[in-house]
Amino acid sequence: QVQLVESGGGLVQAGGSLRLSCTASGGTFSTYTMAWFRQTPGKEREFVATFRWRGGSTYSDSVKGRFTISRDNAKNTVYLQMNSLKSEDTAVYYCAADVDPLNFRGYDYWGQGTQVTVSS
Repeated sequence: QVQLVESGGGLVQAGGSLRLSCTASGGTFSTYTMAWFRQTPGKEREFVATFRWRGGSTYSDSVKGRFTISRDNAKNTVYLQMNSLKSEDTAVYYCAADVDPLNFRGYDYWGQGTQVTVSS
């Protein structure tokens, strides 16, 4: 069983920055592909970024150039550095783990979410 705990959300002004963290417990973190998603009320959960277990990252077009995903396998933690925040980035942010990336069938574990609110 893998548990994911996010932190780092909060209230920030437009143009500001926040860094989210997600720490995993259980299993072998270095073998997981990790991702960040976000969701606003009434909308489907939206992909934000992923950092693959072998390296390499992918971003949604809406955050490319502003957000950076990184990971520290020694700390079992994935980060999302968010710069130049916009009001439309306001959402609950979730981290997710794919524990069998060679046979991707979706993300297996999810965190509880952390609220990010960007004021304009």
